[in-house]
Amino acid sequence: MSDMRKTNLAYAYRILAHLGLDDHTYAHLSIRSENPSLFHIYPFGLLFEEVTADSLLTVSQVGEIVDGKEKYINQTGYVIHGSIYKARPDIQAIFHIHSPSIIAVSSLKEGLLPINQWALHFYNNVAYHDYNSLALDSSTQGKQLMEDLADKYVMLLRHHGSITCGRTIQEALFYTYHLEKACQAQCLTLAMKKEVILPAPAICDQAVQDLLSFEADLGARDWAAWVRLIDRAK
Repeated sequence: MSDMRKTNLAYAYRILAHLGLDDHTYAHLSIRSENPSLFHIYPFGLLFEEVTADSLLTVSQVGEIVDGKEKYINQTGYVIHGSIYKARPDIQAIFHIHSPSIIAVSSLKEGLLPINQWALHFYNNVAYHDYNSLALDSSTQGKQLMEDLADKYVMLLRHHGSITCGRTIQEALFYTYHLEKACQAQCLTLAMKKEVILPAPAICDQAVQDLLSFEADLGARDWAAWVRLIDRAK
């Protein structure tokens, strides 16, 4: 089971590299280990496209590397991921990225607007976290991250990026992909500097319900398609 989790996480890194959602060596993705008090993450310094199952580390929720060839992880990685895994046993995978579109939207006072179908996946379901430099202290910054995320799965980090979580790794990828598309579309819409029409709240409520119940295993169909793409590229 643990080997399959590592294999899936390596696929996730490579999928995000294909989508251009890596940020050199600075963003990070993780999956909870078969031991729920541990998680897998890549060593600091690899590009997303370089990640393999064998290169992944197994880390405790307080940042201790318990298995892996490399001995160094991005400190913000264990503060963000360890804090969330400790507080949210329902979460099995966490993606933290900083794309220009997501950062732009996170910096707006109104945040993500319900002005495209991608954004409607997240209607009334986005948490926000105020910028507080690098997340290096689990006792203060990690605690605040947990409080701000609360019971949600998607959080915009003001001026920084996003955290997308899932009960499965395919759900985390589903949210990441749609959030990026939503933010890209919002940036394009606002750049036209024209009056924006907002859907009625009742329509937004219905849309988010429909979009998130469209398939039983959220993101599984898309995940299988992404895996096929990565396998063809080998």
